[in-house]
Amino acid sequence: VQLQASGGGLVQPGGSLRLSCTTSGFTLDSYHIGWFRQAPGKEREGVSCISSVSMSDESTYYVDSVKGRFTISRDNAKNTVYLQMNSLKPEDTAVYYCAADERVRGPCSPLLYYGMRYWGKGTQVTVSS
Repeated sequence: VQLQASGGGLVQPGGSLRLSCTTSGFTLDSYHIGWFRQAPGKEREGVSCISSVSMSDESTYYVDSVKGRFTISRDNAKNTVYLQMNSLKPEDTAVYYCAADERVRGPCSPLLYYGMRYWGKGTQVTVSS
């Protein structure tokens, strides 16, 4: 199982970025996929996840601080999960990681708090004027 996040960069407050999580070595829609972030001096935080089709209903979840601004989606043909981030704020600045897990039946939401089994390298997102 391999995952690689990309698409980070420097953006002004109010701007947008789309992160991509490119995956290989497993069937994408059989796994829960999540996005996590870690800011300097802070603990890792679960941001969003999309549930497995085979173990749940492909439902999506978001931490309160990003609801209405971030959207997670999956393209099985491209083995890629996206995180569209709009209306970015300075407090969104962090290293963003994507992760995968196939062990939990039901929705992915608990894994935003407990973490996932497989992790990719992160991509830096900086929101600053």
